[in-house]
Amino acid sequence: MHSLCKSPRVLVTGSLGQIGTELVSTLRMKYGAENVLASDIKFPTEKAKFDVEGPFKYVNTNNIEQIKEAVVNFRANKVIHLSSILSATGEQNPDLAMEVNSHGAENCFKVCNYYGASLLIPSSIAAFGPETPRHNTPDLCIQRPLTMYGISKVYIELLGNWYNQKKGLDFRSLRLPGIISWKALPGGGTTDYAIDIYYQALKKGHYTNCFLKKDTRMPMMYMDDCIRGIIELLEAKNENLKQRTYNLGAIDFTPEEIYESIKKVMPKFKIDYKPDFRQSIADTWPTSIDSSCAKKDWGWEHDYDLDKMTDVMLMNLKKKLFV
Repeated sequence: MHSLCKSPRVLVTGSLGQIGTELVSTLRMKYGAENVLASDIKFPTEKAKFDVEGPFKYVNTNNIEQIKEAVVNFRANKVIHLSSILSATGEQNPDLAMEVNSHGAENCFKVCNYYGASLLIPSSIAAFGPETPRHNTPDLCIQRPLTMYGISKVYIELLGNWYNQKKGLDFRSLRLPGIISWKALPGGGTTDYAIDIYYQALKKGHYTNCFLKKDTRMPMMYMDDCIRGIIELLEAKNENLKQRTYNLGAIDFTPEEIYESIKKVMPKFKIDYKPDFRQSIADTWPTSIDSSCAKKDWGWEHDYDLDKMTDVMLMNLKKKLFV
């Protein structure tokens, strides 16, 4: 194992996705822009860019040589691997999801293990399945997901445990719920309705064809909590971590409840429902998750409840959409 420099030097793959653009900017403000290398298979545009500018490199994580070059030349000692095909898109193109999600992660494991960099790869509530306890789902339980996205996340969790136990790799992961943000558009997930509903409320005053049933309860989280959770786990002392993968819980709600939250601000807002194939995915996922281990081991606490998130989403989207 070859060791790189030990000051914070962070490589983020898949950095132009929903989480990546905000995470990179926050990391740059914290560690210095020159110490955070953003990478992706596309380049920044007006619609997908970072609030804090800094170094960027084209990296396809399916190409191990490109990952090696980025880690070595940047002298990265922390890698956050975000490149992924999400749940709904992955079911429509399972071969691509398997290639990107599993093979790309394998390459990151190999490179980080060889060069001594730590590796953080977010997991997801999609890693759970129909046999999983659905309410207050614990960290350790039967998983058996039914989507290619979820299957790849379980594979990554288990591979991370193996590399940690057999090779000593500092691997960390957290199972994220649906992530909600006004800055970036959703990217093919089953929880995307909880972002689109705010856009349509302001654009049309009516959310048409919600693709989940009104009483479908799912775990969710506002982006600011998500970013803070990732960074807190990234910085947690290794000796405090009793496991390599943690549930990261915050709030849970149904489409009907987020509709009622918006109506408190926009009383004339309307919604109608037309469930599609994503309903069958949501029906296999938890309604809420238990993050008590994250709280105990590294102090996790969420900040945003549903109404606080609604206020912030509508306030910022009004400015963004000029409505």
